[in-house]
Amino acid sequence: MVPFIDVMLVLLIIFMVSAPLITTGVVDLPTVGKARTQPKSVLTIVVAGDGSLKFRKDSEEAVPLALKELVARVRAAQGGDAQVPVVIAGDRQVKYEAVLQVMDKLQSAGIARVGLAVKQGTR
Repeated sequence: MVPFIDVMLVLLIIFMVSAPLITTGVVDLPTVGKARTQPKSVLTIVVAGDGSLKFRKDSEEAVPLALKELVARVRAAQGGDAQVPVVIAGDRQVKYEAVLQVMDKLQSAGIARVGLAVKQGTR
């Protein structure tokens, strides 16, 4: 039992001496950027708390949308212009999986400019 304690004390001293020498990694988190000019048209997909979807173009009223018709509706609203941005806005109560399904569906269809809406302010 005594040799085991000696080994553990030696390991403890080694770890105590080497711990301050270990460099920590730096994680680059994404930032929220602001565009210089406002795009002329923006398509918004709103994911409600229950997982249902609504589609809105610019400042029009949002209309209900099924996940299977999402890509067709977005492509029709883009009108052949792939530079029209698509913004996904999720409710605070929505599951992360529902937002990921929408994003995955759009990206697998080849829609280039997909982003997430952020709300600035207090929590």
